[in-house]
Amino acid sequence: MAKTFEQINEKIKKGTAVVFTAEEVVKMAKNKSIKELAEEIDVVTTATFGPMCSSGVFLNFGHADPPIKMAEIELNGVSAYGGLAAVDTYLGATQPSTDRGIEYGGAHVIEDLLDGKTITLTAKGYPTDCYPKKKVKAEINLDTLNQAYMFNPRNVYQNYAAAANSTKKRKYTYMGCLLPDKGNVMYTTSGELSPLLKDPELRTIGVGTRIFFGGTIGYVAWEGTQAVNVHEKTQDGERYAGYTLSLIGDLKKMSSEFIRAAVMENYGTSIFIGMGIPIPVLDEDMMRKLAVSNENLYTYIYDYGIGSLSRPALKKVTYAELRSGSVELDGENVKTASLSSIQKARTIAVKIKEMVKSGEFTLVEPIEKLPKNDVFKKLSVIGED
Repeated sequence: MAKTFEQINEKIKKGTAVVFTAEEVVKMAKNKSIKELAEEIDVVTTATFGPMCSSGVFLNFGHADPPIKMAEIELNGVSAYGGLAAVDTYLGATQPSTDRGIEYGGAHVIEDLLDGKTITLTAKGYPTDCYPKKKVKAEINLDTLNQAYMFNPRNVYQNYAAAANSTKKRKYTYMGCLLPDKGNVMYTTSGELSPLLKDPELRTIGVGTRIFFGGTIGYVAWEGTQAVNVHEKTQDGERYAGYTLSLIGDLKKMSSEFIRAAVMENYGTSIFIGMGIPIPVLDEDMMRKLAVSNENLYTYIYDYGIGSLSRPALKKVTYAELRSGSVELDGENVKTASLSSIQKARTIAVKIKEMVKSGEFTLVEPIEKLPKNDVFKKLSVIGED
């Protein structure tokens, strides 16, 4: 029998909703039919905790007296964008500091703010009649800011490719250190817990969807940048990949337990984001997608030793293979490792489950469907000068 968001929310408010994590549902599907599970379960929680470089925060500092129109802004030596209104800025997570390089970047400033630390703000501006001040230095923290909200253009990759390296040299990438001669395989999607692999056709996820974001409630703002719908049917089943989400949430309510700065060796600064989505079980087809296991979720291992967008695919693998600790490549057992934390994803999925069961977290039906994109456009370069 089909259910609606409204019916499920009524059960949540009454405390009678039946809620399980995606991993629990996968196990249950071994002993119960999809029809039985669809009738029994109301909500399935999903989660991920991994590097999401396309992230950052909007901040408002408040006005000095006399006021300044900030044009060049640094926070603990990390440059922030000065092209907004007088005392607004956007701080990107991957921005390195001017004095410490990638060892301290925008992500570290964000984590320091969450931990209640004091941040040194320096700013320069060009004087105008209404903004006469030229320079300012101040100490700020999360409490002194008028607004601080995280707005991430591209998070929650649906199904990111795994990475290996066929060359004779180590490669330092956003997928971590890749050993020569295909010496290791790195991956980052949380498999059967991954939000966009559990609702791959975006039936319940859209503009306005309420999510768990960095320790608090957040929302899906729009499609993520570079979002593209990839749907591949093979003899082994189906593979979905390519979609991303843009997310928004109140930094003042977040926690460094779920937002962590990171440094990718010889590559750059990054940030680990913990997020999750409770997915309503609307019907049997929805449950069928929610019950897909790691054994039937696929990705490709690409050769990151090739410095081109046209990297060759080395092998198609399941998340069960990747999670086993090794995969077979060219007749050799190659160790695998995950950049994302499965344990942290589990913690988030359980936390959302408890929030939904307690009535603290109700579901929001999307106010608009997310766009469908069949083509990923590339930059047409006309030169290097």
